[in-house]
Amino acid sequence: MKFKHSLIATAIASLISSNACADDSGGFEQISIIGSATEVNDIPGSGAYLGSDDIAEFEYTDIMRILGSVPGVYVMEEDGYGLRPNIGMRGVSLNRSEKITIMEDGVLAAPAAYAAPSAYYFPTFGRMSAVEVLKGSSSIMYGPRTTGGVINLVSRQIPDAPLAGNMNISLGQDNYRKVHGVAGGSVDNISGVIELFTYQADGFKNLPVNVDTGFKKNDILAKFRVVLDQRQKHQVEVKFKYSDEDSNETYVGLTDEDFAKTPYNRYAASQLDNMDTQHNSYQINYEYELSDNSEFNLSAYYNDFHRNWYKVNKIGGLKLGGGAEELASDYDQNPIGNLAVDIKANNRDYLSQGVQSQFITTVDDHNLTFGLRVHKDEMDRFQWVDKFNLNSDLVMTLTGAGTPGTDSNRIDSGSAVAVYVYDEFTYNDFVISGGFRYEDMTIERDDWGKSDVTRSATPTHKELSTTVVIPSVAMTYRISEDVLVLAGVHKGFAPAAPGNVQTEEEQSWNYEIGTRFSTGRVSGEVIGFYSDYANMHGNCTASQGCDEDNIGNQYNAGEVEIKGVELSLSYAATAGSFEMPLSLAYTYSDSQFSNNFNSSFGVWGNVVSGDEIPYIPEQQLQLKVGLENEDWDLSLAGRYLSEMRVTAGQGTIVQGDGIESRTVWDLSAKYMVANNQQVYLSVDNLFDKAYVATRAHGGVQPGKYRTMQLGYTYQF
Repeated sequence: MKFKHSLIATAIASLISSNACADDSGGFEQISIIGSATEVNDIPGSGAYLGSDDIAEFEYTDIMRILGSVPGVYVMEEDGYGLRPNIGMRGVSLNRSEKITIMEDGVLAAPAAYAAPSAYYFPTFGRMSAVEVLKGSSSIMYGPRTTGGVINLVSRQIPDAPLAGNMNISLGQDNYRKVHGVAGGSVDNISGVIELFTYQADGFKNLPVNVDTGFKKNDILAKFRVVLDQRQKHQVEVKFKYSDEDSNETYVGLTDEDFAKTPYNRYAASQLDNMDTQHNSYQINYEYELSDNSEFNLSAYYNDFHRNWYKVNKIGGLKLGGGAEELASDYDQNPIGNLAVDIKANNRDYLSQGVQSQFITTVDDHNLTFGLRVHKDEMDRFQWVDKFNLNSDLVMTLTGAGTPGTDSNRIDSGSAVAVYVYDEFTYNDFVISGGFRYEDMTIERDDWGKSDVTRSATPTHKELSTTVVIPSVAMTYRISEDVLVLAGVHKGFAPAAPGNVQTEEEQSWNYEIGTRFSTGRVSGEVIGFYSDYANMHGNCTASQGCDEDNIGNQYNAGEVEIKGVELSLSYAATAGSFEMPLSLAYTYSDSQFSNNFNSSFGVWGNVVSGDEIPYIPEQQLQLKVGLENEDWDLSLAGRYLSEMRVTAGQGTIVQGDGIESRTVWDLSAKYMVANNQQVYLSVDNLFDKAYVATRAHGGVQPGKYRTMQLGYTYQF
């Protein structure tokens, strides 16, 4: 909400936007990949910038809800709160955002982006000041997977004022609570900011025992900067970050019959399921403006992440998706005798560290960027299975404690050196850009098996080394001051995983063509995209319902085609003293496999040429409308998804093999109590739509029902 029509309010708004912690631009060039909403117009391809106003509009803490405003981006809900987002772009796999590059402040955010790309950790979205999305040819600068695109989350920036900050507190349904506080300032050449973000809820699902299905997550950020030379922007910034999460989440879904009757119930067999995580991050940024047209920056980073998702593996000896849900349902309705429940401790430790640098210079009409990244990461799996009995009182009793390391006992590691060169050449109304990325990477696996829990023997070692050159080229041509056209092509690549019989790399060529326009109060873009895969990967994970014997395997689909159209429009209307912003984001997608093959990959299975890729809706649309006045504003956003498959197939989607179309509306209302204070009401799922979010684990996981939160913000 903007402060309007008052000299005092205007002065405060100016102070907040330029000095306080809501600054979107970032103090360092390397932490941002776009920079601002206006700079999107200069990207030689498709992209989007969502600033602090966009993030604050609905007070979302779930990034998947705000990404509905970006065409070409797909999300798969899972827990209702966005704790572990599933995000894809232009048809790549959504599962754990494994096929796109996720960064925070320009640094890889996935726990092990090379060795184990499935991102079970995701930066806390609620504390971000901006979200940047790239889908075109310029995304090759970021890697390592270059087909889908890039999401960069920009954290809170250090204010320029001596003291500035804000407080945001809210309460809501299901005992939802959020406290978000920021304070920082700059004095002479020293500055810093500290931020605390904590939120929790009891959950929107119900167990037949006295256990909630909620979560609690804490996140602390601290940044400190020393300016060595004001004139040359010679500065060093240190960033520290800690987060933890305790969430009672499960993969056990409902049967279709139970979902139709009680969509927000959970089975008693899942009462002990819990995700426990801790994350520590350290980053040092260095920037030096060598001259008026040359700049050098350097980042060193270290991230360690621990998680143990203690969750049901089998019920009565049956696997999820293989009859376990039906057995759990029957037992809850008629709890006689004991029901055997196996719970696996999916215990893993991740480490990611590296150094990356950029040199940016302008030579005549060329803007040149040279980049280097040296990176190492690993995932240490040390897992076990505990055995329980569920009795007629729905009490779980431990009958056999597992020994750590007897279920999975291996380390996957990755190391890489990446170099890229990117050039933007301006000639009259043409901007021609292009470059290449060179990656030399090694992915390794050391497996001690299930019997050597002390890791005293020599492990089975598998190693896969890859060297690849990834090119891209793009062009924009400005037809007039209001209209430009764009086109681009780049190579998509993902390395093969070790430990598989089939070790083919994922490769594709990706094309886009379109136009951007801005005339008066109307602006938008229309872009067509086409991805031509020589080979597509499917990575078998528990989060996709894979059989435990196949988890970690990688499958090759061979040739695949994905094409579609992305449309975004915005209109700034006025009526008297009211402003009425309108926006629309639409995506049409068409995907199909071009080969026949059999796989044990749950969402693919046995594929016939012409089958559609699962979890890609043919159409998705978001419509957003606002009404703003001097003291208050209202915003309404509706997201539509057409029906989609949950397994590969073609023709009519049969019952249980798809997810029905849905439209979900969100509402936000804000009122200015004073120039620097406001109260707000936000409502997710305004019309209380009951819908299936995913079937990825075999059963039905519901979307979150209507929830409301009432909040208060104070800025100083």
